[in-house]
Amino acid sequence: MTTYAVTNPATGAVEKTYPTATDEQITEAVNLAAETFTSYANTSFEQRAQWMHRVADLYEERLDQLCSIITREMGKPVRQAEFEVKISVSIYRYYADHAAEFLADEELPVARGGQAKVQYDPVGVLLGIMPWNFPYYQVARFAGPNLMAGNTIVLKHAPQCPESAEVMEQIFHEAGFPAGAYVNIYASNEQIAERVIPDPRVQGVSLTGSDRAGAAVAETAGKHLKKVVLELGGNDPFIVLDREIVPQAVELAATSRFGNAGQACNAAKRLIVLEEFYDDFVEQLKTAVEQVQLGDPTQPETAMGPMSSQQALENLDAQVRDAIDHGATAHVGGAPEDREGAWYPATLLTGLTPEMRAYSEELFGPVAMVYSVASEEEAIKLANDTPYGLTATVHSSDPARAAEVGNQIHTGQVFINETSTTAAELPFGGVKRSGFGRELGPYGIKEFVNVRLVKYSKN
Repeated sequence: MTTYAVTNPATGAVEKTYPTATDEQITEAVNLAAETFTSYANTSFEQRAQWMHRVADLYEERLDQLCSIITREMGKPVRQAEFEVKISVSIYRYYADHAAEFLADEELPVARGGQAKVQYDPVGVLLGIMPWNFPYYQVARFAGPNLMAGNTIVLKHAPQCPESAEVMEQIFHEAGFPAGAYVNIYASNEQIAERVIPDPRVQGVSLTGSDRAGAAVAETAGKHLKKVVLELGGNDPFIVLDREIVPQAVELAATSRFGNAGQACNAAKRLIVLEEFYDDFVEQLKTAVEQVQLGDPTQPETAMGPMSSQQALENLDAQVRDAIDHGATAHVGGAPEDREGAWYPATLLTGLTPEMRAYSEELFGPVAMVYSVASEEEAIKLANDTPYGLTATVHSSDPARAAEVGNQIHTGQVFINETSTTAAELPFGGVKRSGFGRELGPYGIKEFVNVRLVKYSKN
């Protein structure tokens, strides 16, 4: 049975527990969302936008409270928690301001006379299954566009994020959204698979998480002919093409890899460097990694706190130990700290080879891996030698050259001379085992709508 609890990863202490929902409560939640949809779908964009802007206002007013919650739930340093709250606000305001424009009727040219248009209608109840690494942001990019589109939401958050899940539901209700527009459920995986996804009133599922979880949800949804949007893991390449860009690339690599204790699907995970300046890059990166110190996540000066849980630490440690046992070199870090809590230091690995788990698996933690390649062509080949395809970054003093390389990498997103990033207006998603579908931007709001054709006779 799934256990919802706030377990502070900085101390290992269980601070609060929440009961898993009963089957009857799960049914009531779906009933409420379905009943609310019948009227909510007919509310105006103006009314939804008013409520959505109020959600954003409440996030801003409760900034300190919201930050404190996720710092205790999953160890996010408070400075990074503030950034997460603020980007969530920007997403809610973006869709409040642009939903009517994105979903406006579109006139179509008609070859045989008459008139035709496409209109975008809400489809009904949607299930969101959200992860722990960005508790507010992940929900915002699902809930913002879909509530503005006129759908209602049943939200299952990660078991270690029950308090943030609770406060988000409270904020939506306080902002004016009708009861049933946004419903939080503390459901088990079994209840999701057996009671929620199969319910004929649930029209779609959005999941952010591991590729294993995505495959399981997609299988269940497929059996019941439900559309899914999946944002899954990444093993993102970070390619450095010339010596001149090395100092800048080192700084960006450290920033990307160790933010949120390395627990981001789009973080730079595989640093691919031409052999002619590989030693120089590794030496500079080693200095940068040594400066990333673990600290109390409640303090504003802390850049990296604990990992999200003891289980996350153990999973990462097993992958790193496997790499070292097979010949990889740990220049910095390489083992958990010996104290209470989920503390794993910033780590730098080289000498990775295909027989190591770390070569093909996603390392979801503060571990940077550097690869040496002989040529640009070898860099592209290595970048594509992964089952994932979320983001890639390419760095060169010649941006055109970097862009040309980036165009040959099989990912949903490519960034030139900057870290992979996110913003309300930028579409987010991947290919291969990184999932399918898009969130954010004008594309995210059209994933769960009925693209309805209306055709008029020429008479």
